[in-house]
Amino acid sequence: MAETETGRRQVRSFVRRTGRVTRAQARAAETLWPEFGIDLTGEPLELAAAFGRDAARILEIGFGDGECLAELALRHPERDYLGIEVHEPGIGHLLLAVEANGARNVRCIRDDAVDVLPMIGTGQLSGVHLFFPDPWPKKRHHKRRIVQPSFFEAIARVVRPGGYLHMATDWVPYAEHMLETGQSAAGWENASPTGDYVPRPDSRPETKFERRGQRLGHDVRDLVFHRIAAERDGSD
Repeated sequence: MAETETGRRQVRSFVRRTGRVTRAQARAAETLWPEFGIDLTGEPLELAAAFGRDAARILEIGFGDGECLAELALRHPERDYLGIEVHEPGIGHLLLAVEANGARNVRCIRDDAVDVLPMIGTGQLSGVHLFFPDPWPKKRHHKRRIVQPSFFEAIARVVRPGGYLHMATDWVPYAEHMLETGQSAAGWENASPTGDYVPRPDSRPETKFERRGQRLGHDVRDLVFHRIAAERDGSD
């Protein structure tokens, strides 16, 4: 946990693990960060300047090893992809991936999403991805789950009307929590015609983490919520 300006301790949704950074990842972090990394200054993020253009922008929170983010950026050069991650090996892995595949429409931030989201301007994003976040399965740790009512509120501010929030998890109790939280969140509409989950969209690449979970018998759930237009949800 970290201290807030008011002195209260903020609950984090992650444990900062150092992990083993390979030589290649360390080299990528040093040489490629100036092109692909964004350093926070405390000022609002200027995403158009960071990417050097105006385009639809997709944010992935907690991109892990960056496998999905790098693949989507390669598939969709017309979009810009912003990733947030706190773990150094994952950041290095992403930088190596975009160096290898040639995608230049990726930027990443090394920080906590809770701190980054307030720095993004209102309606600056077309979509947000949250794939396989830590489920914090023990009941006493549920408060650490990133998906809370406050999370939906924060995402609603930065996602434009008509945009989306796509979540996926292989922990069914967490999927149920995501569904319940999203269903009661103002400004969001479940994309599922049955009011629960959607089949894995072809737009979401299957990751090594996901395949490993499937081998262990884990059921993957995808949830997609659409941002309701302002005149429908009463927002400004």
